[in-house]
Amino acid sequence: MKAIVQDTYGSPDVLELRDTAEPVAGDDDLLVRVHAAGVDAGVWHLMTGMPYLLRIMGYGLRTPKVRVRGMDVAGRVEAVGRNVTRFQPGDEVFGACDGSFAEYACAREDRFAPKPANLSFEQAAAVPISAFTALQGLRDQGRVQPGQKVLIIGAAGGVGAFAVQLAKMFGAHVTGVCSTTKADLVRSIGADEVIDYTSDDFADGARHFDLILDAAGNRSLSHLRRALTPKGTLVIVGGEGGGRWFGGTDRPLRALMLSPFVSQRLRGLISAERTEDLQYLRKIIEDGKVMPVIDRTYPLHEVPEAIRYVHDGHVRGKVVITV
Repeated sequence: MKAIVQDTYGSPDVLELRDTAEPVAGDDDLLVRVHAAGVDAGVWHLMTGMPYLLRIMGYGLRTPKVRVRGMDVAGRVEAVGRNVTRFQPGDEVFGACDGSFAEYACAREDRFAPKPANLSFEQAAAVPISAFTALQGLRDQGRVQPGQKVLIIGAAGGVGAFAVQLAKMFGAHVTGVCSTTKADLVRSIGADEVIDYTSDDFADGARHFDLILDAAGNRSLSHLRRALTPKGTLVIVGGEGGGRWFGGTDRPLRALMLSPFVSQRLRGLISAERTEDLQYLRKIIEDGKVMPVIDRTYPLHEVPEAIRYVHDGHVRGKVVITV
């Protein structure tokens, strides 16, 4: 099969389209014929092996343990393991697995759900990782409540576009932070207000929010806390900067250490790929409450260009690979 393979850490130049062995479904697995695969921000870090903390966490010290990139996936079931009960060959599915930038991908049955009936494969592939992050950040860590004032930083990005829609669904008054050229998009997906960070500071003291989800960046904790109410909650989703060893993970760690000593709740988020959350996302998508936003698609052989585009920070919603 054709797949995007890397033998060493580095820039998108280390990625190569190659013929490689088709994965084989184990007893609890699905083998999926990939039709589309989403490109999330984490792909850059797994490709570069940066920060070094990722390598220590088990992704491979000197070279990547998983040589085929990509996690978000949508496609048709090609084969099932003998213990699989929920799916059969021909079923349309979406979910998350290692190695989705390929013609075939394989993972445990519990990492997939039936594809939402109202989505194309491309749309479905844009959902899992980013929507997991937005949902778990708002609902689980943020404990969002109806009527709260919620600020989404990075509202036009992959996580942010889902977060705006989910916060509105949960009954919050939503303010999105983005650049000038993305303001119309953020309004179109449900934001009550939009702050253009190029000309306006959301932490100027004039506004305070019950919940802030920071899905974009490297702003300091002190800056973010100025925009919170005295009992407000801050949820930090990753981030950039922070050096070669810890990268953006230093902000969530510092938030957790500071939280016991202040009245505000400061949280970091490491999202999890949960079967029940994937089923929940499928339901609310089919109910029309949330929809993926796709910026553009790339064919499989242009994965390096797609990853560069996402890393440059100009993306609106998600980028998707078609296979």
